[in-house]
Amino acid sequence: MLSRKSVTAASAGFWMKSFGPLVVLSSLFCLTSGSSERDRVHDLMSRFPLIDGHNDLALQLRILHNNRLSQVDLYNLSKVSTDITRLHAGHVQAQMFAVYVLCGAQQKDAVRLTLEQIDVVRRMCSEYQDFELVTSAQGLRDSAMRRKIACLISVEGGHSIDSSLAALRMFYRLGVRSMSLTHTCNTPWAESSSKLYDVYRRQNDSLTAFGKAVVEEMNRVGMIVDLSHTSWDTASAALQHSKAPVIFSHSSSFSVCGHGRNVPDRLLLDLKQQRGLIMVNFHSNFVSCSDEANISHVADHFDHIKQVAGAESVGVGGDFDGAVNFPLGLEDVSKYPALIQELLRRNWTESELADVLRHNFLRVFEEVERVRDQLSSTRPSEVQIPLEEVQNPCRLVLRPPSPRGSSHLSPSSRAQHGPRGLLLLAVVLRLSSRLVIE
Repeated sequence: MLSRKSVTAASAGFWMKSFGPLVVLSSLFCLTSGSSERDRVHDLMSRFPLIDGHNDLALQLRILHNNRLSQVDLYNLSKVSTDITRLHAGHVQAQMFAVYVLCGAQQKDAVRLTLEQIDVVRRMCSEYQDFELVTSAQGLRDSAMRRKIACLISVEGGHSIDSSLAALRMFYRLGVRSMSLTHTCNTPWAESSSKLYDVYRRQNDSLTAFGKAVVEEMNRVGMIVDLSHTSWDTASAALQHSKAPVIFSHSSSFSVCGHGRNVPDRLLLDLKQQRGLIMVNFHSNFVSCSDEANISHVADHFDHIKQVAGAESVGVGGDFDGAVNFPLGLEDVSKYPALIQELLRRNWTESELADVLRHNFLRVFEEVERVRDQLSSTRPSEVQIPLEEVQNPCRLVLRPPSPRGSSHLSPSSRAQHGPRGLLLLAVVLRLSSRLVIE
């Protein structure tokens, strides 16, 4: 009589002989399936390489290297999530590089700092042969044909123009093709989603008359209006006022994660109506409302936005090097294929993913340029913001100096100039007197 132990061993042996080959075949199928999925993603992204809406590498170049490009190798960068090698691995064909300066520079040197950030992006895109500065939709297409990584420049935060339409136009001439109306601070003319800075608080005035003039001038010159970081009321007003489609360059769905930086369904519907684009942000706090997230959390946002606004309204705006926490499996720019693989598993079609990867952004950019061309006969706007709305102590009120010195200024003139104005006036008068003597 066999013991229970012997019977168990004999039974196990029988099952291994009978089903062992099936286990091996099953394992091989899983490996082959995983390999075929990766091959499918590689083929798809080779044919339709990614246009990503937001990357803050330029900010990290300032923080870590003070914009000294001679001290770094952009093919291999440490302490950041972006370099040329990883962009290639992630099938990124075009990257919108943000030129961002802290909101603390508002009313100070924001314009100068923004110019320096534009300079570093232009330099890195001209000094490395894998990069190419691009300023048009056709340029994006041509760059893809040349197998270059196209560099697009975006100003992050309307505080960078210091409420000046002339500054906006000059940024455009330097290659800027997108600007977000706010960052984490209000401007004198638009409202932020953040309450971090207690500046320019207004009641029921989320996009002022000057704010509408900014949107109109962006339409006229052909600059994409970006609503990431704006309040919902500002976003709604801009959606209604813009003649061209707008984007959220790095935002996610509020219904999936109730963070104030995300976009509610009512705005997604307005965006669909306007034929605009929301480019999903990967920051963990925006996709899972916690410090930890995974690829599935990110894919949930794509699914929800597709359900509400359609696949034609979705893009990718990773926000690498701008945020701190990223989902497991999406830690840097080389990992984009993992997200596309997840979306394929969720039955997104290759046609839908081709739109998400690049066609949706190209469509929006081309429409922005079409509106620009329609407005080509419109003269540059000369709208100026009222000084009482700016309340900027660093703005000089231009007046001719008194020929007899600052001591003869009227009390009202002294009050308007203030101590800084008096000091500047004194310097001007001293120089003037020397010129007269000489």
